[in-house]
Amino acid sequence: MRVNYAIVFVSDMKRAVSFYRDVLGIPLRFESPGWTEFATDGATLALHTSEAVDSKSDDPQRAPAGRCRPGLSVPDLAAFHERMVENNVVCIQAPNEVFGARVAQYLDPDGLTISVGEERK
Repeated sequence: MRVNYAIVFVSDMKRAVSFYRDVLGIPLRFESPGWTEFATDGATLALHTSEAVDSKSDDPQRAPAGRCRPGLSVPDLAAFHERMVENNVVCIQAPNEVFGARVAQYLDPDGLTISVGEERK
């Protein structure tokens, strides 16, 4: 079994598309006001408009029900991290070793935590 898609519910589609396409660098497959898909190696990453999620916690590590935490894999985490810093993306976990893998975590414009791991060589 493999993951087929992940849906991220967003408050502002244009802002979210700009982030995922222009900052993270994921190629756009299809865009509309309520649904957008990105072309990834493997599972489809989709954005869907949603009402703002009311979270009782400002802690990005505790995602409320109804949100997702996508995980991305990149060939060079150091270069990816540098690009995120240059684009003023909030980093909540700098690249480090976690359970034998090099991982970092960032926040998207809505405060969604995105885990990014380096591909094993």
